[in-house]
Amino acid sequence: MFDPYKIVKNPIITEKATDLTKENKYIFCVDKKANKNQIKKAIEEIYKVKVEKVYIVNVKEKKRRYRFYIEGYKSGYKKAIVKLKEGEKIAIT
Repeated sequence: MFDPYKIVKNPIITEKATDLTKENKYIFCVDKKANKNQIKKAIEEIYKVKVEKVYIVNVKEKKRRYRFYIEGYKSGYKKAIVKLKEGEKIAIT
């Protein structure tokens, strides 16, 4: 069963991501096992837009220090940069 809400977790809203909206590109945090075709279908179904291209970036986990001597890791994730067709928009705030 295809559930688009399990593939696309949430939009990433940063300064760089808001600058990319001028180029009609939007950034989403997605499931680690999802591929480009699944991401494209999920975005089209959730937001009712046409997707032109999908770029995928695997963000690796990073070492973090908690207090002074306790170390841990910030978990990694997969993000997708979705380019929409001309004239399409997603209202993300």
